[in-house]
Amino acid sequence: MEKQFKVSEIEISYRPAYKLSEKPKVISSDTAYGVFNQCWNADKMQLLEEFKVMLLNRQNGVLGVLSVAQGGFSEVMIDPKVVFSAALKACASGIILAHNHPSAELCPSEADIRLTKKMTDGGTLLGIKVHDHIILSAYGYYSFTDEGMM
Repeated sequence: MEKQFKVSEIEISYRPAYKLSEKPKVISSDTAYGVFNQCWNADKMQLLEEFKVMLLNRQNGVLGVLSVAQGGFSEVMIDPKVVFSAALKACASGIILAHNHPSAELCPSEADIRLTKKMTDGGTLLGIKVHDHIILSAYGYYSFTDEGMM
């Protein structure tokens, strides 16, 4: 008698909401900041730290922005598996990381620098380029790429 196993089926799908021609193309950190800023809840910018990721195709067209995690006033914890599973599901070729600093201090912390390295290394293994990590505040942004940190 053959033993029967109960296993969950996993389905992967991605349903774009717009035509590719309607999506913005990221050509600079300023463009990326503009897209992220539009997706951020301005009422929470100075209250809670949030982490989002922008998924990009090969031509740096924006496939979408994923809200990954929400934390407290001084930190947000993210699981790289969540970020990369979304990127793989959408067949993204690249990603841009972003989080806000409610304090409006734009300098990256040591934890921000470590996370960026960890995510860049993970992306390399998966063939997904981490183009930038942007720190937003109500008063502007900091780009790891523009500052030579990537």
